[in-house]
Amino acid sequence: MNVALEVDLKRAMIALITMSAGCVDSASPMGTAEDPDPATLADIQTSPETSDVLPKAIYPAAELAHGPLATTTSLTPTAITYHGGPVMLGPTKTYMIWYGSWANNTAMTILPYLVTKLGGTPYFKINTTYGNATGGKVPNALAYGGAIVDSYSQGTTLTDQGVWKVVNGALAANKLPTDPNGVYVVLSSPDVAESSGFCTAYCGWHTYGYRNGTKLRFVFVGGAARCLSACAPQAISPNGNPGADGMASTLTHEIEETVTDPDLNAWFDAGGAENADKCAWKFGPTYATANGARANVKIGTRDFLIQQNWLNVGLGSCAMSY
Repeated sequence: MNVALEVDLKRAMIALITMSAGCVDSASPMGTAEDPDPATLADIQTSPETSDVLPKAIYPAAELAHGPLATTTSLTPTAITYHGGPVMLGPTKTYMIWYGSWANNTAMTILPYLVTKLGGTPYFKINTTYGNATGGKVPNALAYGGAIVDSYSQGTTLTDQGVWKVVNGALAANKLPTDPNGVYVVLSSPDVAESSGFCTAYCGWHTYGYRNGTKLRFVFVGGAARCLSACAPQAISPNGNPGADGMASTLTHEIEETVTDPDLNAWFDAGGAENADKCAWKFGPTYATANGARANVKIGTRDFLIQQNWLNVGLGSCAMSY
């Protein structure tokens, strides 16, 4: 028997405008340990009181040439607190499912490169400031577990339930391993819609589900080229692909939240914001790249403009390193 999935949109305020929207974090898992079948989507709560990864409609590319987009610290920092749930202690692998049509798109090189190089950086080390009830900490480590292509198994309009079906289908076909320490990322091509609000309410989301009694964490990252004005920080980007570069920031956001709040019951503030929510669309100081784009971090040999993350030290602050 299927259980209902309830999806909450978590709150985060965008500076400079009053528009609020977000990335979905489901409050209940898909499937149960007893019944691995995906659940039927029952309700989506879209209260403006809550949100997650925010569509970027307030940082037009023209503003990027004028220096930092946001201050490094919040003027009135709100502490993030621990609520008793687990964190991911690793070894954590990220598995990518390229959904739709990605032929000849450099995103398939840019984003795996980012994931491969992200662990061990001062940026990802911020997540080590989050731990569990017994003192275990999120490690500064992340591995790339591989990728597959799914050519529209759920059509050109995904539902939240459909995203889980994409993940479940890949595992059922043994195209990817069933990994309780994994993060499964469904990346939709720009021609694919997500019916619960991609581009209008969020740029990505994370949650978890059960397959054959094993709890699995998964992420949706929409193809930002579908709505560059909403889900990408600039029209000219460091890696020459504004859609992929926009997805890079959403991807890091969701991975950071998944490793520190995998079951949606560990680390968040009084308003429900997880670590990356608290710094959504804040980039700190930026620098010019060779093609005129702005960037704020070099990961491996590539430049990226990715959002800051919440450093859980003292009162806390948005930061790019620890």
